Formats: sequence, structure tokens, C-alpha cells
Amino acid sequence: MSLEYARLGLIGVLTPQANTTVEPEFGILWPAGVAMINGRLMSSKEGLEDRLTDYFEQLDHSLAQFANAPVGAIALACTGASYLAGASGEQQMIDRLSQRIGAPFITAGRSVQLALQALGAKQIALVSPYPTGLTSASIVYWNALGFQVTNVVHVGSNDTSFHPIYSIRAGGALEGLDSLDDKPFDAVVMLGTGMPTLQPILDRPQVRGAPVMSCMQCLGWAAAQTVMGEELSGDSLRSWIAGTHWRARLEAHQGLRKAAS
Repeated sequence: MSLEYARLGLIGVLTPQANTTVEPEFGILWPAGVAMINGRLMSSKEGLEDRLTDYFEQLDHSLAQFANAPVGAIALACTGASYLAGASGEQQMIDRLSQRIGAPFITAGRSVQLALQALGAKQIALVSPYPTGLTSASIVYWNALGFQVTNVVHVGSNDTSFHPIYSIRAGGALEGLDSLDDKPFDAVVMLGTGMPTLQPILDRPQVRGAPVMSCMQCLGWAAAQTVMGEELSGDSLRSWIAGTHWRARLEAHQGLRKAAS
């Protein structure tokens, strides 16, 4: 079925309730002809990890927001829930929901896995906006998927008026990339879907020869390539990292922001 604004495919995106980054970054990342509809992951739990676990347990309910929209894939734009569920629990959920909706259910975590495999990366460095406990859970997750985490840098925000992750600016992510030490790694992954990462990827597409990617960029790549029926190849991923089709949209956005300031 061809839609007016989704000629190449429609993606249903599930976004954490207070996340302010997913929709803007996907609006920049989607190739022409790919569109999205967004649903919110909701929880009344106070603690971060309790909220993330609640998101995971309520996925069947969250999917009801899309009703019978002709989505070609569902993209879960929340990595923390996958870390807490663990690689095995996440895979069971992926298999069950993909069968239920009749379309691929794609998580941010597994998108990063596919990206790392497409590049042949084994040793990875992490730039994390998370508290220590959730960062540790992510390391267990990546190890379970067959990767060795050799380097971890924590970034954060001093702004406590909103959210410690969502209030991080792109400059903070860039500082994290510049803080990686000299331990060996094949790729750098900027964790989370709330930390802005597109400008840092353009500014530092590589660190000491290792490609830089983010959970958002990998999820966009995997979901878009899937609905367009195209291969999840290393060449296509490198094009996404280089910003071949989205650089101009980000630059236009940055120009509008500078004009308004």
C-alpha cells in the first residue's frame, strides 16, 4: 500500500514519554519517501530503571496506538529497556511481537548489533549518558551479543530542571568522543536515544580510524533499510554515518537555530 507521504515505507516508532530527541532526529534522518508515526511509551514509575522495565512490560499495550496503520516495521527507540531485559529476554520479545504484528519489530539495541556486525567490529567504545548502573547493564548486554567493551566515557548535564539525559546537548556528546582514551576499539557507540548525536557524528565520523555511530542513527538505518527492502550492508551504513542523505537537513536545522538565537 502506497501512502502519500510514505511512498517507500511507513515506520511506527515507540518513544519514551519525555524524550525530546527521537522525533526531531528521525525527521532529519529519514530518506525521502520514508515516514513515521509515533507512539509514546508511558509509565507512572518514578525511578529510571523501574520506568524502563515498565515500558518493556507494556509493549503490547503501547502497540495498540498504531491501530491498523500500514506500518512496514516498528522501531523501539529505547535502548535502556533492552539492557534491563537482557539480550535473551529482548530476543524473545522481538520474535513474539514481530509475529503478532506481521512486520519486523526492531529495537535500537539490535540495530546497533546489526551495524557493528556489518562493519566487522568486535571491540567497542561506549559514550554513555546513563547512570552507572544502567551503563553496567549495557556492558553485560553488549558482551552477551558477542562484543567486548574496551572503553567507556560518561557524559551528563548540569541542568536539573528537566531530565538528566534529555537535557544533554550535542556538545556534551562531542566532548565524550574526544575523551576516549587509547584502549583499542573497532567502533564507537553513543548510547541512548535521548542524547543528541547527529552533529557529533558529522563532526567526528571516526575516532582514531574507528567509525562513530549512535543508537538513533543505527535504528534509523535498520528501520529505513528494512521498509525499503534494501540490504543492511556495511556500505549503506557508512553512507548513513557520512550523512550522505541527511547532512543538508541537519545543516538547514542548525541554520534556523542560529538565526533564531
